[in-house]
Amino acid sequence: MSKVGEFEELRPLLFSIAYRILGSVSEAEDAVQEAWLRFDGSATLPTSTKAFLSATVTRISIDVLRSARVRREEYVGPWLPEPLLSDPYQDPARAVELADSVSMAALLLLERLSPLERAVFLLREVFAFGFDEVAEAVGRSEAACRQLLVRARRHMEAGRPRFAADRAERQELATRFFDALKDGDVGGLQDLLAADVRLVGDGGGKAPQLANTVAGAANVARVLGAFFPLLVRVEVSLEPREINGQPGAVARDRDGKVLHTLVLDVLDGRIQTIRGVINPDKLSHLGPVADAWAINRELKRARRRMPSPGA
Repeated sequence: MSKVGEFEELRPLLFSIAYRILGSVSEAEDAVQEAWLRFDGSATLPTSTKAFLSATVTRISIDVLRSARVRREEYVGPWLPEPLLSDPYQDPARAVELADSVSMAALLLLERLSPLERAVFLLREVFAFGFDEVAEAVGRSEAACRQLLVRARRHMEAGRPRFAADRAERQELATRFFDALKDGDVGGLQDLLAADVRLVGDGGGKAPQLANTVAGAANVARVLGAFFPLLVRVEVSLEPREINGQPGAVARDRDGKVLHTLVLDVLDGRIQTIRGVINPDKLSHLGPVADAWAINRELKRARRRMPSPGA
């Protein structure tokens, strides 16, 4: 097989490794492209192309993550991973690990780890690399990698997200949620939310966003019930999609451009967390992005035109 053929065969795995390390689709794609350039520029063929490229994309991603964390310290508001509609890498033997590790909750939990801990944990626990391969990828001894893994496991187990195992049940709840959302049914929404539910928005200072995280079923239901009927009035539609392996939706404007995404964490028959990404920099890989500020102005005009209670 040619170099190009070998690389393309491994591209889904390389992207999946890079995305889980970085939490960014665009940065993961750049890391994969850089790995190709290094592979293509190598004068000698590696003994194992998979091992070489996996190690290369891991090292590149670790370096990118270290600089990205400095930028995230100055990020405006809550930081959320870039939404991923589908994971290109599939391995039936690792299906559970792959699904769990790509959720937004898991990616946020991985943020607690150092870049090296994160890479070791993912390569070993999610992708089932041998310790010799992990050591080669991160440039540490096998003994050091075992210690890094112990620390990473401790952090992950302390806050590991748990989701409803029944996919059909999750989807049915999500359908009810989005129906109530479009209708502005505050009572119906509240019935679907956990008592301590959280609503988190990521605009990065580049789009209208929540001033603070909203907590509590009554508060979240009231905010959502007031806001989404207005979106319907300005012809914003919700397209149900699975996002990062969880029930969610993509909001689009009247021209079909992406306005934001919503992702639901479900446990014990209730929605535990609702995460919305509206930062346009994190949506461009999904297609043309809507002008959130212009839509926000439309929403304000629509609100002024609504009749007052009792009128």
